[in-house]
Formats: sequence, structure tokens, C-alpha cells
Amino acid sequence: MTVATETAQTLDRGLRLLHLVADTPAGLTMTEAAEALGVGRAVVYRLVATLTEHGMVRRDRAGRLRLGAGLLHLARRAQPLVADAALPALRRLAETVGATAHLTIADGGEAYALAVVEPSWTQFHVAYRTGSRHPLEQGAAGKAILAGRRGDYAAVTTTGELQPGAHGVAAAIPQVDGLEASVGVVALTALDPASVPPEVTTAAATIARALS
Repeated sequence: MTVATETAQTLDRGLRLLHLVADTPAGLTMTEAAEALGVGRAVVYRLVATLTEHGMVRRDRAGRLRLGAGLLHLARRAQPLVADAALPALRRLAETVGATAHLTIADGGEAYALAVVEPSWTQFHVAYRTGSRHPLEQGAAGKAILAGRRGDYAAVTTTGELQPGAHGVAAAIPQVDGLEASVGVVALTALDPASVPPEVTTAAATIARALS
């Protein structure tokens, strides 16, 4: 029983350390990590050694703790699960609005289209490919993600920023730990400003619940 308790405590500390490093872009010193966790430096050294072996954490030239490349592998493996959870809401959004719906995630300084659903009943619609990328500062999807970082989950509307004549509406997915993403639609004609933004924010909330 004691061994199980100690193991759970070690795992908890390791996960808390991983979150601390993730939330500190400038990196953490061993002393800062120990103080934040309320443990001795020796404990942090052991945790870091284990996380480093698995590629979750690395130490830069100054000795500060930063996220390791191993997390990229886990993130890529998780992406299909996120896309699958979002597809029902994306299908409903595309069919209701009559526009191409998409789930977009932040990938560095870019917006990355993780899932795209085109409406089945429209004669013309925007062809928006899964895997498309663009700067976060351009287009409704990226701007919505940036707004979400400020705690703003209202719909964002843009026109012609990524493609001439294209109209976009997007909203950040609210309060899903570890996920910076938005849901949106893009169309060749202007989207109804009264009905489309609420549909988009509803889809974002539905996907947030599916991922919680």
C-alpha cells in the first residue's frame, strides 16, 4: 500500500512538473521547479532524469528546463482523436450553415486545419484541405485562437484575408486544457451575421464538451 502511494505521488509530481515547464516558455531552473512543487532539488533531479529519458523534458544550454520533442509524438497521436470527437459537430455546422466547416489548431505560430467537413447540399463551396496552414494573425480561424488566449470566445469574422472573396467566421474552443483550437466556417458568399456566429459558437461549445 505504501509503495502504491509513493508511486502515485511520484507520478503526480512528474505530471505537475511537466505542466509547469509547459506553462513557462522561458524555461525553469531546477530551483524554481523545486520551489513551485514544494520539494527538494534532489526530487526534481530524479523527476527530470525520468522525463528526459522519455523525451518529455530537456535542459537547454543554460540548464533551464524546457519541453522535449517526445511531446510532439504524443501530440500527433492525439490529433486524430480530437478530429474524431469534433466531426459530428462539424457535420451539423456545415449542413446547417451551408458552408465548409473546419476545426483548426495552433501549431507554433500557424493555424493548422485538423478536420474539414464540406456541406452536402450546396452547389458551390470553398475547397479547404485538411492540413492547410496559415499564420495565426490571418483569417478567422487563427484570429479566433488568438482571441481564445485572451479568454475571448466570441465569434470572429473576416473577409478575403486568406482567399479573395472568401468569408470566414470562427470561434475558439473554450477551456479545454492543452488545446488551442477554433471552429469555423468559410464560404464564397457573405455569411448571415445574425445566425452564423451563434451556430459557430454553439459548435465550439459542443466540441469542448466532447473533449472534456
